[in-house]
Amino acid sequence: MKLDKISLLLLGALTLASCSDIDEQYPEGGNLLADQKQESQDAVPSRMDATLSGMYTMMGAPYAVYGSRSARDDDFGFISAAISLDLEGADATSANNGYNWFSAACAYSTRNPNYANPYMRYTMPYRQIGVANEIINSVDMATAEDVAKYKAAQAYAIRAFDYMSLAPYFQGNYASCKDQPCVPMIKADGDATNNPRATVAEVYDQIISDLNIAIDNLAGYQRTDKAQVNQQVAYGLRARAYLAMGEYAKAAEDAEKAMQGFTPASIADVSVPGFDDIEAGNWIWGIDITDAQVSSSGYATSASWASSFSGDGYAAACGVNMCINNLLYDKIPATDVRKGWWLDENLHSPNWANLTWGGAKGDEIASLILDDGSKVGFPAYTNIKFGMKSGIGSTLNNNDWPLMRVEEMILIQAEGLAKSGNEAKAKQVLEDFVKTYRDPSYSVSASGRSLADEIWFQRRVELWGEGFFVADARRLGKNIVRFHADKESNLSDAFQFNISADDPWLNMRFPQSETDNNKGIVNNTGGSLPEAGQNPGLRDGVTD
Repeated sequence: MKLDKISLLLLGALTLASCSDIDEQYPEGGNLLADQKQESQDAVPSRMDATLSGMYTMMGAPYAVYGSRSARDDDFGFISAAISLDLEGADATSANNGYNWFSAACAYSTRNPNYANPYMRYTMPYRQIGVANEIINSVDMATAEDVAKYKAAQAYAIRAFDYMSLAPYFQGNYASCKDQPCVPMIKADGDATNNPRATVAEVYDQIISDLNIAIDNLAGYQRTDKAQVNQQVAYGLRARAYLAMGEYAKAAEDAEKAMQGFTPASIADVSVPGFDDIEAGNWIWGIDITDAQVSSSGYATSASWASSFSGDGYAAACGVNMCINNLLYDKIPATDVRKGWWLDENLHSPNWANLTWGGAKGDEIASLILDDGSKVGFPAYTNIKFGMKSGIGSTLNNNDWPLMRVEEMILIQAEGLAKSGNEAKAKQVLEDFVKTYRDPSYSVSASGRSLADEIWFQRRVELWGEGFFVADARRLGKNIVRFHADKESNLSDAFQFNISADDPWLNMRFPQSETDNNKGIVNNTGGSLPEAGQNPGLRDGVTD
């Protein structure tokens, strides 16, 4: 991709925007809660098979919310939400330049109710809930045959996933805020123009109820591809929900059921760029991106943004590579294969030693600049975790996206065991996983961290870039620590700030179009846009 091509795209976005920030595009629209059923009917055919297929297809579709006419290249469903959430955390960062559509997430200006980024992240789950409801409402679970039950059960699981994609970000954690308002829930007999926010507990009650139905009715279902929900995926989703609720023993039990038959990626597997193919043996569930989806809209994709190897994407061409915060990077032992998922301060990684691009090999790739504008030099700490499914330098941005991996379930099991009174087994589970599949020299006690913080450290490294950081920090009551005053940071100066765990700015705001049309919503308030250098003394127990 030539830089002048991206410049024209960006200029168009700026022309449409109300202000100079590329994210300040007012999200016009009516009442999402009222319109979602009609929107879902318009988006996919009414027959159940097509509706079920559409429910999955929309998860990572380019221009999923605004449509292709807007060409917002940060608009690609739940994948763009995952990238936003990790860029709002402490461990991932990106460049502060005019090409970065995700700069609002890096700067935490995503609490502006008129901004497009938070509007997309709010809209996508509710649109999918509308499709799920259409399927659920068409099936009588008491009398339906197995085929219909399987389809409805998948819809119940997806609806739970959607509410879990909203709940952690609009209110504090379950332990301290379960009686506080969270998000509105869609009710068949409700008034969408006056639909108050349900409490955190009510939302999670619905999530657990939906997942119970899904698990009970997916027994025996054999899916045809890993983009679909089966019983193991439903167990994995319930494990996540129980973890958020502090039901730790139940979380561990469900995680163990979810991982049956799956094996973590080996040291050899993860010693080269990857995380781009749904057929990987360690993926339990993922988003399957087809060639047809990206053939004419490859910029609104994970390959364009999360992979440093696309020959026609934002990361490599515009210097907006997703990078690891050096605070976390420096804590990863040199013996851990995952340290090679990122370049070091000298632009070195052993994990790409045998890769070639444009005549450059291995570390030479970092400084490679291609004349066609498709690649500029990489900054220190650039991620090479995410490869290219179609090969390094490919212009076909068809990378799939992991929604659930067996490694996550192992880490949930370890945390669930540790926090339900079985620390000995938790240490064994954690040490067995890391020593066998990531770092042969690993010892669970070597870091000196508490067991809880060690498990969070492992989650932060293993699941980096996949969208887990903010939800984890919120449920654990952890500060978001991006910099230390006494350590040089690789983050842009504007993104160097720390946020206290109890700062109300962490609560997402509802889009203005929603509050204008749903009089039952009282929006979140409090806190203020973070300032560079704020709270330098905050710590998180991992990067101290």
